Amino acid sequence: MPTRITHVTLGSIADRLGLKAGDQLVRIAGEPVIDQIDYQALTAGETFDLELTRGGEPLLVRVRKADWEPLGITLDQNVMAKPRPCANRCVFCFIDQMPPGMRETLYVKDDDWRLSLMMGNYITMTNMTDAEFDRVLRRRVSPLYISVHATDPEVRVRMLKNPRAAQLMPRLQKLKENDISFHCQIVLCPGWNDGDVLVRTLEDLISLRPAACSAALVPVGLTKFREGLEPLQGYDRESASALLDLVEPIREEFLKEYGTRFAFPSDEMYCLAGRPLPPDEAYEDYPQIENGVGMLRMFETDLRFAAEDEPVAETKPRNLVIACGTSVALIMQGWCDELAPKGTKVRVLPILNHYFGESITVTGLITGGDLVEQTRDIEADAILIARNMLRAEGDLFLDDMTLAEARAALRSPLRVVDNTGEALWRAISGLEGW
Repeated sequence: MPTRITHVTLGSIADRLGLKAGDQLVRIAGEPVIDQIDYQALTAGETFDLELTRGGEPLLVRVRKADWEPLGITLDQNVMAKPRPCANRCVFCFIDQMPPGMRETLYVKDDDWRLSLMMGNYITMTNMTDAEFDRVLRRRVSPLYISVHATDPEVRVRMLKNPRAAQLMPRLQKLKENDISFHCQIVLCPGWNDGDVLVRTLEDLISLRPAACSAALVPVGLTKFREGLEPLQGYDRESASALLDLVEPIREEFLKEYGTRFAFPSDEMYCLAGRPLPPDEAYEDYPQIENGVGMLRMFETDLRFAAEDEPVAETKPRNLVIACGTSVALIMQGWCDELAPKGTKVRVLPILNHYFGESITVTGLITGGDLVEQTRDIEADAILIARNMLRAEGDLFLDDMTLAEARAALRSPLRVVDNTGEALWRAISGLEGW
């Protein structure tokens, strides 16, 4: 279908060629424009034809421009359409474990390669037709972020409950052949895709280097809302330790042979095992930071740099409370005991997650209700919370409690701190006013 041009930038190439808002774009270089990916790719070259209609009449415009120079038109937002929905019924799907009554956007299951390219969302590729996969290859979209979970076809089909999940390795091989790089995610479910299955998965993926860039090893998250779902077991201290013992020799072998550890267990896995975080260099260039891999190590590194760059030896007496997830609380308390200036007392309070279930231990899934319930009677100069407890706009917790409502319910001032070590240092050292 033609796509309407909504705006033409004054003085742009499109303006000089006589294009107008309201024109309907039919094809670029002989190809239909399905979405913004097509538009960007097809207008990147130096010469191409635009096929349009104006007032129902066909119009052909020949474009000559510098390579990658923008054309200067804005297309109707519908050109991106809605995110493509997930076609799987994964045994570990977190959205299937959400309580009813939350805001609609939290229940969206997208599995869209366009969002993988633009935003780093992980995709399984099971909802991609062969024609759509060919378009990925033609457009050379890179890097992509692939939810692998297992390379054994039978195991992956069983975990995703989708027969198309068996197509993974041939498609990953095609990505490699077309110089398309990708990062991988493995959500680990004890008894399903760990042990020998995980060893095979890592060996299969490393064989696709350099297209395969990294693999995150993330423990399954299980809420209390699993009635009617596949029985699963989470990781505990013993099983998390066993997992780390399994993969560490593999990581060292990969480092010697390929120059990269390739497989990176998430911070949560180390916290569950009660083990110290690896040193900064073990995360290489932090390829999986957005997946919770190395986030705590980077946070501590930034915190220490900030304390060195802006030292504060002593402050007026202050009593601070940091409310956070149970998995990070012990580590956070250690940082604060060591680095907090004299005169500042910092108590780290682990918030039990009653909303999703106490097996959910990360800070980003703490709700306003749980926060208020467990800090309501605390008297302190301030209660500090991480910004990732709130949605991007900074106004709502996951349970739709507003930040203003939480503040009104507490005896102590509630302060939101950015998710960086520098921001925490400035908060506990008094370098920023309240």
